[in-house]
Amino acid sequence: MSAVNRAAVEAVLRQYTDPYLNQDPLSAGCVKAIDIQGDRVSVRLELGYAAGLFKNGWAQMLQMAVEGLDGVASAKVEIDCVIAPHKAQAQIPGLANVKNVVAVASGKGGVGKSTTAANLALALAREGAKVGILDADIYGPSQGVMFGIAEGTRPKIKDQKWFVPIESLGVEVMSMAFLTDDNTPMVWRGPMVSGALLQLVTQTDWGNLDYLVIDMPPGTGDIQLTLAQKIPVAGSVIVTTPQDLALLDAKKGVEMFRKVNIPVLGVVENMAVHVCSNCGHAEHLFGEGGGVKLAAQYGVELLASLPLSLVIREQADGGKPTVAAEPDGQIAMVYQELARHVGARIVLQEAASQAMPSITISDD
Repeated sequence: MSAVNRAAVEAVLRQYTDPYLNQDPLSAGCVKAIDIQGDRVSVRLELGYAAGLFKNGWAQMLQMAVEGLDGVASAKVEIDCVIAPHKAQAQIPGLANVKNVVAVASGKGGVGKSTTAANLALALAREGAKVGILDADIYGPSQGVMFGIAEGTRPKIKDQKWFVPIESLGVEVMSMAFLTDDNTPMVWRGPMVSGALLQLVTQTDWGNLDYLVIDMPPGTGDIQLTLAQKIPVAGSVIVTTPQDLALLDAKKGVEMFRKVNIPVLGVVENMAVHVCSNCGHAEHLFGEGGGVKLAAQYGVELLASLPLSLVIREQADGGKPTVAAEPDGQIAMVYQELARHVGARIVLQEAASQAMPSITISDD
């Protein structure tokens, strides 16, 4: 039996591709230590995204690969998830403890943006991250209902300055709906809304969060631009349906984020297909392949494609979105995939920005 060496272990690890980073562990910079003691090998990896439900299976696969090496009697692979703060994170009051801000947006209403934001937040939390959600959809706030927070609930005030977010289903939740009467519409002009939202952001006492998901208002107006310019957003997720009209508005959303230099992490396609609960017939009510075309057109990733499902709507309306209501269900697994892809895309965006050369200007 020949002695194993580091090069052989690295060569084996390079044969496996992380499905979310689309790189082998070494190329992705995930391998932090390789320890060889005779015929025993231990490897330690760090993933830069929340992957609590994925890492054990990934570790087992890599462990079996290393144990297949000639000269290895036993191997141990340990994987930790260490989420780094977004490098552009400004010291905005209230956001100092928030590592990454993810904006969930849509070009128009009615495409399932808020449902996607809620399930994304819950899925990130299930992967082991500390998560908060800010309901910035000020004209139609719905996160309080989705997280089962009773009508009339008000946030506590800390030091006569900070709103304390309300915790529900393992997620910190803050919404303008907590500060107003649910039956009274917000008849405000754009500048008033922008000011109120910025006050929510800067005066909410968020905990030590890995991710803060912002449920943005639909559209591409001054409210969205103000939020995008004032808040250090690590990346955005565009939600659409396959319908041509929705795709037209989603394109505007992509362009808006690009103009304010916020990375578009990818596209989520809702209501992609309807499966009849009686006969099982599948029908594309809103068209087919729209999300794929949009993602391809702008060179971004199709993060998830979800069906038009009565269950998703009922669970969200009932105060327990799909990820919380049926965590092991098929639809919940799609949201878990979405969460891991979103986290990994942020890591890749950070790596790409750090790889860009810096330009210096001198008087010489």
